[in-house]
Amino acid sequence: MKNFFIRLLVSAVAVIFAVYFLDPHVKLKGGFEEALLLACVLGFLNAVLKPLLILLTLPITILTMGIFLLFLNAFIIYIASYLYENFKVESLWWAFLFSVIVSVITSIIESVLRRDKILDTKQKEDV
Repeated sequence: MKNFFIRLLVSAVAVIFAVYFLDPHVKLKGGFEEALLLACVLGFLNAVLKPLLILLTLPITILTMGIFLLFLNAFIIYIASYLYENFKVESLWWAFLFSVIVSVITSIIESVLRRDKILDTKQKEDV
């Protein structure tokens, strides 16, 4: 459970950085609370919609050797911009760039947290 909240906070921080870098084309009204809510929306869409999209686009994903998954991430972010009124993305291409920036920042922060043993690498089973 601790890992879930840490990953949620990391995602919110990554969202804030990505919005800052892409400011005129990607907008998030509000501060950290809104970024945290957006991270929840993106997490929900990744948990529910992404597996279905991966299954439906499996042939093209295999043909592109997995690169098409980047466009699926952009599509999910574009959907989130319609579902969450405080988050707006101008186009699918800006959503693509947003997803790349969020992925890179999240990877960097999570690798530092794993190195410092703040983030567990193995999931423990609840008894």
